[in-house]
Amino acid sequence: MIHAEGVAEVTDATFDAEVLGAATPVLVEFTADWCGPCRQLAPVLGAIAKEQAGRVKVVQIDVDHNPGITSRYAVLSMPTLMVKSMVGARPKRRLLQDLEDVLPAAV
Repeated sequence: MIHAEGVAEVTDATFDAEVLGAATPVLVEFTADWCGPCRQLAPVLGAIAKEQAGRVKVVQIDVDHNPGITSRYAVLSMPTLMVKSMVGARPKRRLLQDLEDVLPAAV
């Protein structure tokens, strides 16, 4: 899996604790090694994880190795991003605009 700095990997076993139990909103990227757009998105997610630290947690889950969570959320395309459901890669500015209503105000 393509790892960006600041983006943690979650699994079927850790998803509920790391995502549903998190104190801040969590942006989850459903990804796969074979996904070209996922590779394009990796540096964007890494930058958001760094710049928005404390406001949002960014994680990724490999759909090929974690079928339980993938099935639970009916993920059919990669990349799928969820805080709220978003499918497809997008530029950093657009992604931040899409997330603005779920992120707490900056301090």
